[in-house]
Amino acid sequence: MAARIFPTEDTDLFVNNGFAITLPLLDSCTLNDLDFVLSQLQKNTAGTRQLLDFLWCSDLALRIRQHSLVRPFLALDAVAVQCTYFEKSKDQNWLVPLHQDLNIPVKERITHPDLTVWSEKEGLVFVQPTNEMLRQLVAVRLHIDECDLTDGPLRVVPMSHKNGRLSNQAAIETRDRMGEVICPVEKGGALIMSPLLLHASSKASGESKRRVLHFVYGPTILSHGLNWRYAI
Repeated sequence: MAARIFPTEDTDLFVNNGFAITLPLLDSCTLNDLDFVLSQLQKNTAGTRQLLDFLWCSDLALRIRQHSLVRPFLALDAVAVQCTYFEKSKDQNWLVPLHQDLNIPVKERITHPDLTVWSEKEGLVFVQPTNEMLRQLVAVRLHIDECDLTDGPLRVVPMSHKNGRLSNQAAIETRDRMGEVICPVEKGGALIMSPLLLHASSKASGESKRRVLHFVYGPTILSHGLNWRYAI
């Protein structure tokens, strides 16, 4: 089943289902500018995590946060804390197994029993925080290209974010019980989702690119002595 676009007044549906799809957030001129900027990125893999270091990305994060189609889904104090770029195509193709996004980028490591699975990627420090922290996050996946059913769109399990952190077995059982929704997105549109929402994607089967800027927004202040690596 394919997802439908949610109007901004349907924030209750977002809270219940854990995701929403918007109409385009950006005009064709802005998308063309982004197309050029992204073509200049030096990428050794299918994506990169340090884009908020760039002024164009931090400016875009602010623009998205203030957009009328996104603002209703974010807390008043929300700041951009991460932006990851993904590029999927017939030449750079991959699938993503069922999972939740449990890691957040922070300024430095803090010793606390509630903070687990510390790691470092591309020079950034990541940790898995508490469920309470994860529930305060909202991801906005901005699609630079149209993403149809042949482009490896995300498949999500509605309402699965309500169950908190799930083991692999519990995730599979939840998907089998609740089913999946496929999320095609228009060029310039966004998939807005809870990081705790179970999601996966297949390899692209078409000829086009599927480029995504995956922004994460969270509260200005974190608990447990943590500080964000970025707070835009």
